[in-house]
Amino acid sequence: MQKIRVVDFETTGFLEDQVRAICEIGYTDLTADWQIGVTTSFLVNPGHPIPPQTQAIHHISDADVAGAVTPDVALRTLMLGMEPGDVFAAHNSKFEQAFFAGGGVPWICTMQCAKHLFHDAPGYSNQTLRYWLGIDKDFDDAGRAMPPHRAGPDTFVTAHLLSRLLMLANVEELIRLTTAPVVLRDVTFGKHRGMKWKDLPWDYLNWVATKSDLGADEKHTARHYLGGR
Repeated sequence: MQKIRVVDFETTGFLEDQVRAICEIGYTDLTADWQIGVTTSFLVNPGHPIPPQTQAIHHISDADVAGAVTPDVALRTLMLGMEPGDVFAAHNSKFEQAFFAGGGVPWICTMQCAKHLFHDAPGYSNQTLRYWLGIDKDFDDAGRAMPPHRAGPDTFVTAHLLSRLLMLANVEELIRLTTAPVVLRDVTFGKHRGMKWKDLPWDYLNWVATKSDLGADEKHTARHYLGGR
């Protein structure tokens, strides 16, 4: 493996929106010896107005992107310098992959891997993990992490999070964990919100595992605790 390219997109919409496109791309490379390299970011013209609700997150305006590159040019730029054996990474990589398949390059999801490896974390956003792990002390320049919710700074933070994950698992294992279901600790929805999965009643676990339309992690967790009873 040559490097891991940590990427982040700011967009005009969410995955459930019919109209959505990239308006900023950022990336930070980890070299073969896991040194964190230069952060690159650039604006992208999405081809339609940026709604106020997403402007409120990243503060990128229509005027900012008026002369920027188109999404197809931007995504080709993201592939520049990628060699056989290289890997893409992102925090919640399903989001980035909905906009960019990555040309067959494997992906690491730092959020999914953190759920597997950091069981006691209070949350799994990259900023929550940033402060819980105390990774600011590893920054060569704290200014590179600011402001949050911009593509370049977010990849800088995620690159440091990835370096912590690499202390616990190798690249191949992180790629595997990216698509492996997680045994969850806390219930984050419904009438049992705030409880521990291990404390849920049998009938509710059985409903989650066999009848609900919840996600793979929830169903896997329910089956895990059912199997132990």
